Amino acid sequence: MRIGAHSAHERFSRIRHALGIILVLNLMVAVAKIWYGSITGAVSVRADGIASLFDSVSNLVGIIGLALAARPADLDHPYGHQKFETYASAGIGIMLLGAAYSVGSEAVGSLVFATAEPQVNAGSFAVMVITLAVNLFVVVFERNRARALRSELLEADSFHTLADVLVTLSVILGLVFVRAGWPIADPIVSILVAVMILKSAYEVFRQASATLSDKARISVREVKSVVNSVPGAINCHNVRTRGTEGEVYMDLHIMVEPSMSIAHAHEVAGLVERAIAESFPQVVDTVVHVEPDTPEERFQAAMDDSDIS
Repeated sequence: MRIGAHSAHERFSRIRHALGIILVLNLMVAVAKIWYGSITGAVSVRADGIASLFDSVSNLVGIIGLALAARPADLDHPYGHQKFETYASAGIGIMLLGAAYSVGSEAVGSLVFATAEPQVNAGSFAVMVITLAVNLFVVVFERNRARALRSELLEADSFHTLADVLVTLSVILGLVFVRAGWPIADPIVSILVAVMILKSAYEVFRQASATLSDKARISVREVKSVVNSVPGAINCHNVRTRGTEGEVYMDLHIMVEPSMSIAHAHEVAGLVERAIAESFPQVVDTVVHVEPDTPEERFQAAMDDSDIS
């Protein structure tokens, strides 16, 4: 049974709207940091601005990926196009690697070759504090939308934005050292920025891997609890789930009385599908295989129980 076509379309629209808001905010932050870092010579501020600029590019990639993922299932893609959201997340990870290289190489160059000492004043701190406040708002907003919409794209991007918050805090610390007379701290902090961006890339790739490797999305124990509450369903086994966090596909075997008619067994399967849909809103498609309650089926169910105990 496939459900939730309308709700899936609405979900993608909400994710796209959230990314649009985040895109505008990231562009504002990036322009402010790059502009101020360039006119003052503060490498760490400019490096943080480059990271924010890559945030904006990643937002665009996410919007394009969502447009592809929102397309309905067809003959060539019977399970739909939802994994394009995951591909977009992986694309963001690749861009993060590029950003880490850009920031790190510039910082190393500043250490190796003599550069003008950055100008650090009250304006430097004002720019960083204001952009930090914007980034904090983006983190809270993006995390809330990611959880509400079960979007791995927004979740991955929120990890990246959280890393930007930590990066900005480290840059502010670097400016303090520069103001105190230790200008070498500026490129050193930039190298730390590059490391934090690499960590963000790792988190993005880790989440994308969970979807692309068909990691189980729902606890078998929770599914069994729901199935066992349905009248006529004795037990279940071979519970399998896969997909993105927001759109999960499930198939399972349920056990019914051997003497039950085909029509009655079909009715029980329908009740199981509805119970799963009500208990797990992220499940968009459920395939229920009906089996007679025999010793062989009980053994299989017992084996599943031993695996999750």
